[in-house]
Amino acid sequence: MSLMLVVLALLLSLPVSAGAQMYRWVDKDGKVHYTDTPPPAATKAVQKRGTASAPTDTGTAAPYAVQQAAKNFPVVVYTASNCGQPCTDGKALLAARGVPYREVAVGPESGMSIEDLKKATGGDTVPVMMVGRSKSTGFETDMWHSALDAAGYPRSAPPVTAAAQRAAATQAAKVDVPKAEPAPEEPEKPKGPYAPK
Repeated sequence: MSLMLVVLALLLSLPVSAGAQMYRWVDKDGKVHYTDTPPPAATKAVQKRGTASAPTDTGTAAPYAVQQAAKNFPVVVYTASNCGQPCTDGKALLAARGVPYREVAVGPESGMSIEDLKKATGGDTVPVMMVGRSKSTGFETDMWHSALDAAGYPRSAPPVTAAAQRAAATQAAKVDVPKAEPAPEEPEKPKGPYAPK
């Protein structure tokens, strides 16, 4: 009977210890200790480790391939309020594919002018998707898929969460969006008998 109680007590204690915090620390003699209780206060080189059976966060981070592609080739989409269906379809494709992107709206309310768009993309048409330095003007499903494939974005990534979208916007914000500068005045032409004609 007492053996049965001991076995029952051990079985009941297993699930509780499965999610316990683990500590790795080195004592003053150089001996490494692994414990589930915090080490003494004077101990240096303490590492907290969680156990594999108790994940703390699942599904909030983007897959590794998406993280690498977003780091190396951030996606910026230029849109306008009068763009309509092409812009909507482009953003839907990016969301369905799980691609984090930063949207730059062109217009007086956003602070980005048509000249700024021309300088950034080389044209005045929206939508424009920039994948790193590669440009896709207008929306064509195959063209956008091809640009994303070339940058290493997987086709089967989970949809982008709001937190991942904000992180992508901050990452892509590091990419400079050139502002249009006023045209320089034409330099004065040289005068005299030896001046070029």
